Amino acid sequence: MSCSTASRARTFLALNSSLGAMLGMVILVGMGEHMAERFLPLYLESIATGTWFRISVGVLAVGLLAFLDDLLSALYSFPGGYLSDRLGAKRALLVFNGLSILGYLIVISIARWWAVLLGAACFISWSAISLPATMELIARTVPQNKRTMGVSLQSLVRRVPKTLGPLVGGAFIAVWGIGPGIRLAFGCAILLALLAAWLQQRFIADDRPAGGRGPAEGNPLRLYRWMNRSLRRLLLSDILIRFCERIPDAFVVIWVTSNLVAREELSPGRAAFLFGVLSAIENLTAVLCYVPVAHLADRFGKKPFVLMTFAFFTLFPLAALLATRFWALVPAFVLRGLKEFGEPTRKALIMDLAPENRKAAIFGLYYLIRDVIVSGAALSGAFLWSLSPRISFLTAFGFGAAGTLYFALFGRHVEREDAGAPA
Repeated sequence: MSCSTASRARTFLALNSSLGAMLGMVILVGMGEHMAERFLPLYLESIATGTWFRISVGVLAVGLLAFLDDLLSALYSFPGGYLSDRLGAKRALLVFNGLSILGYLIVISIARWWAVLLGAACFISWSAISLPATMELIARTVPQNKRTMGVSLQSLVRRVPKTLGPLVGGAFIAVWGIGPGIRLAFGCAILLALLAAWLQQRFIADDRPAGGRGPAEGNPLRLYRWMNRSLRRLLLSDILIRFCERIPDAFVVIWVTSNLVAREELSPGRAAFLFGVLSAIENLTAVLCYVPVAHLADRFGKKPFVLMTFAFFTLFPLAALLATRFWALVPAFVLRGLKEFGEPTRKALIMDLAPENRKAAIFGLYYLIRDVIVSGAALSGAFLWSLSPRISFLTAFGFGAAGTLYFALFGRHVEREDAGAPA
């Protein structure tokens, strides 16, 4: 590739050294995370025994894990935005990596369901807390008219570990079994997180505010006034759609592997590996969408692509319910990958609407409100699953249909409404 071609490619993709280092960090930390975290429901089922109020402790632990994922993602997102504004993205990301490593060590050291939940409270923090910082980094280093492309590139790169991680983790389980395989995966995650910490500290430009203090606002109520009407409508639609996603989400791996074991007479290890293959198909589908959708969204507006994304979220629970064999699950997981169709567009819209000096904090506030409300969906998912997987999937579909319809009727094409002043 000639220098001029490479330069045009960097311009088209809005690449720079800080953004490149951040993308490398996302691959390394994400690879460690998805090698093991995706299979934690299986691990919890294998180590948790007994019943509680007629609900299996294993099933309850899986529901609690999903509940913690949503709740802590919400609670961590706002301080993540605040710390990014206060310390700068570079120093904030180092703190977040340290929390993840602590969580991995807890899971490796203590084979108890409560220890898994305690460790998850630490390593879940990286995805949640780092997102406002990475979005702020994109907003700071990418021109406004390329932000959809910048966020799409970040989303595409995130799919690399999401695609490869479950394959490696599934292979570990197939060879060493659920318990040893997952602990080995978490050990690898520690090494990758340490390498990521070195990369981000070496190559991301120092962005600490002068005097150690930035224009950070620590009061969520004050920040909420800066969310305009279009952003609030998007938030409400997004909440309904996330109920659709989260109600059955933690149990999808159990649904898939149990059906493969029962209907195709596979071993649990082989079924886990095939789930990793399905996850790879899901993520490959998403990767193929990102760049062309970013180009089209910049050209034709964001609403049609966000609306299509919400429709794909809504249809997956029905597809999963009807698919009980591997080759029927393949198109269902293609559909699951398409639910990421307009996710970068939605994130770019949030950044466009947020004030220039409060982007990380507003982004964190958006996720705080959304995920605190949605966290109840994951916990109720355990109850619905205990009643029937069919009830769980159909309830999820109902929430998705409501969110999609609301956004179709009330979502706005207008992308800025005095975004620089309180609503």
